[in-house]
Amino acid sequence: MAAEYPRVKLVHQLADSASLILATNPRSLNGVILADNTFGDMISDQAGSIVGTLGVLPSASLNGLPGDKTMKTRPYGLYEPTHGSAPTIAGKNIANPVAMILCVALMFRYSLSMEDEARRVEDAVRKVLDSGIRTPDLGGKAGTKEVGDAIVSAL
Repeated sequence: MAAEYPRVKLVHQLADSASLILATNPRSLNGVILADNTFGDMISDQAGSIVGTLGVLPSASLNGLPGDKTMKTRPYGLYEPTHGSAPTIAGKNIANPVAMILCVALMFRYSLSMEDEARRVEDAVRKVLDSGIRTPDLGGKAGTKEVGDAIVSAL
């Protein structure tokens, strides 16, 4: 991996020390953590505490690295918000749809090689959040449907 991404410093960390770094100096991780599913689930939940909510954190479990020349196909992926199904808020119109929508951007980018479309989705999300349309977990008053509709309109 280091050979393919020479500008990204590769540092191996145990999961417990990575969690400590995430809590005390998250910027040192440069926004990138590569982990197996078990540890990735735990670390990504902790990452939600940094931004204040799991509602904006997408995740991707890929069968390979994007750009890996040894793979015969693009990476297959499982894309899901880090918050899971959130059954305690189901049907209440307060769930934040941003993480799920950003999962679509990850799918466009990594499994479908549709970079322009991925950026358009990310830009639409950013535009809506910057305009102040937010769900309660981000300090707003908008519901799930209102935020989702606003992002669709921004697209």
